[in-house]
Amino acid sequence: MKDLFENAKRSFALPSPIEDEKLLLSQKCGLESVLVGAKAAAAAFVASAIPTMISVRKIPWAKANLNYAAQALIISSASMAAYFIAADKTIMACAKKNAQCNCGSC
Repeated sequence: MKDLFENAKRSFALPSPIEDEKLLLSQKCGLESVLVGAKAAAAAFVASAIPTMISVRKIPWAKANLNYAAQALIISSASMAAYFIAADKTIMACAKKNAQCNCGSC
């Protein structure tokens, strides 16, 4: 497998500047999606942690049935869902923008 990658590096074909641009745009989109996803996850963490903690302290059923693992699962599942949804939306929007732009000055 290592030989395959080394042979690809020594290829006689040179990448075009457009391919370099596309690579940079895809890396930029990836970084942007990570940042947007992290912000959404942080907001979802706060939005789900506060009601969960209050309900565990105040509601008798939740106090009896939701242990620490259940509380963590509720909070982390909301955060993970928010991260992946926001990151996916960002990647799709960026890909759509890059697909519509066929010139180097976008």
